[in-house]
Amino acid sequence: MIRFVDEGLDVHESKSSRASYDSINAIYLLFSAYLVFVMQLGFAMLYAGSVRAKNAMNIMLRNVVDVVVGSLSYFLFWFAFAFGDGVDSNPFIEKSIHHVSCFFIFPYRVRLPDCGPLVWSSNGWFNPASTSLLFGSGSIDFAGSGVVHLVGGIVGLWGALIEGPRVGRFDAFGKPVQMRGHNMTLVVLGTFLWFGWFGFNPGSFNKILVLYPDSFDQGNWTAVGRTIVTTTLSGSTAGIVTLFGGFVAITSGCSVVEPWAAIACGFFAACVLIGLNIIAIKLQYDDDPLEAAQVHGGCGAWGLIFTGLFAKEEFVIQTYNSGNIGITRLYGLLMEKQSLHD
Repeated sequence: MIRFVDEGLDVHESKSSRASYDSINAIYLLFSAYLVFVMQLGFAMLYAGSVRAKNAMNIMLRNVVDVVVGSLSYFLFWFAFAFGDGVDSNPFIEKSIHHVSCFFIFPYRVRLPDCGPLVWSSNGWFNPASTSLLFGSGSIDFAGSGVVHLVGGIVGLWGALIEGPRVGRFDAFGKPVQMRGHNMTLVVLGTFLWFGWFGFNPGSFNKILVLYPDSFDQGNWTAVGRTIVTTTLSGSTAGIVTLFGGFVAITSGCSVVEPWAAIACGFFAACVLIGLNIIAIKLQYDDDPLEAAQVHGGCGAWGLIFTGLFAKEEFVIQTYNSGNIGITRLYGLLMEKQSLHD
């Protein structure tokens, strides 16, 4: 229960104050969704610059279609199944503005698959409050290393296997042929879809408020600043070796790990990406210029494993239990148990 102190008097939280908090959360989430929308522009430039000139227009059109078809498809087919409460329920009418924006706008922009509610819904089989599955700890996947990236990577893997390698990717002897993009300026500009990740990861904090709607004190919100720091450090470390793998991997544990662990996450994510690319060449596997299966699938899987190794108990409690003293939760396998004091 939140209390406001005015001239020595305690005033319990009223409906109006709760509505104010809902509005603040909705604004925060919508701003994060706007940043994620900018990622679409980054991907468009990155893809278009990475392919041959004759394919650039098709790539640009595909990114536009992705937005317009994705919004309508999510509204018509996925939204109600994922977040409706029954046959006769209407989530747009029955939920507050915060819940509507959280359940529709942000998930649509990150192209939330149907498995998302399994982890992020309070009734999900693998939600972090689970006491019956996954060793009684549920699954900590804060922004979607598994829900978004691993699932997307698996889809990309199967798509590439069905389509086969691009024409000219391997010669008659099975040796890889370098296929350089036609516009490195677009590639570099597209790389700064990094900017959108500051909405993707910290914005995912609002899913925690949905899981725990009464958790509005500072304990929860400490995760926001920490998430920005870990996202930056992991992506920067991976960028020294390669690109993007660190951003994908840190999405799972960004709110529950130390900054030094984020650096380790980015380093090993880069190693995972390089290793998978070597294996892909040996197997004559080819998907797309951005290596969706290796980046999203491989680094997304590493992100889930990384969280299981380095999640700090104190941060898990802050993020998922609003910092309540006396609560114990499972934490990273390689981390020592913390002595938590009031």
